[in-house]
Amino acid sequence: MDTKEILLQVKNGKMSIEEAEHHFRKAPFEELGYAKLDTHREIRSGFAEVIFCSGKSDEHLLHIVGRLYEQDGEVFGTRASKEQYELVRKVYPEVTYDPLSRILKIEKEGKKRVGKIVVCSAGTADIPVAEEAAQTAEYFGTNVERVYDVGVSGIHRLLSQLDTIQSANCVVAVAGMEGALASVVGGLVDKPVIAVPTSIGYGASFHGVSALLTMINSCANGIAVVNIDNGYGAGYMATQINRLGVGHYE
Repeated sequence: MDTKEILLQVKNGKMSIEEAEHHFRKAPFEELGYAKLDTHREIRSGFAEVIFCSGKSDEHLLHIVGRLYEQDGEVFGTRASKEQYELVRKVYPEVTYDPLSRILKIEKEGKKRVGKIVVCSAGTADIPVAEEAAQTAEYFGTNVERVYDVGVSGIHRLLSQLDTIQSANCVVAVAGMEGALASVVGGLVDKPVIAVPTSIGYGASFHGVSALLTMINSCANGIAVVNIDNGYGAGYMATQINRLGVGHYE
């Protein structure tokens, strides 16, 4: 629960001043022994803490999900396995899982989404990373349009979606192989482009390093680059840009 929500509940008589005071007196993190949950992250940054599920023990994952769910009323986890989803679902049956993006989440109903970003993928093999970006942005309150399989090997497919792409407050361009999509998009729009290199490609792509270097060396302006396969980071940053575009800071 963020500061504004607490103050609104006090104003509407749903929370007493004493209850609100108790909330604000809490430490900015919760000590779990093996982890320190950043319970004030949303107050500071506008985004609640997200769980990186890969590598976590079953016990730790379940405990963290439970504490964040109790704190915020929803949970968002990235890079989760199907086995981790099944584990969480036994305790929290409301959890959902997308095997493509590997995102598990418990989300509040009726969440407001504002503005618009567009997530483009060069090929269908890039969609898992693109979906991580798109679903991250949606979870954090952004309207997302998807434009998939529009790589430069058939550039007419991208140009057919130009009106949609140019109408966005931010564009996420996801590509493996040589990573040229971001440069092309950067030359077509007047908004920021977040380039996401993926590890898709043959041997000389070096598991995404080739696409990463292409995107970093792009001659098109207005392009920022995140790490290889980092759809989450792109969706997060795109939401920050989108909020600025619509004047929305909630």
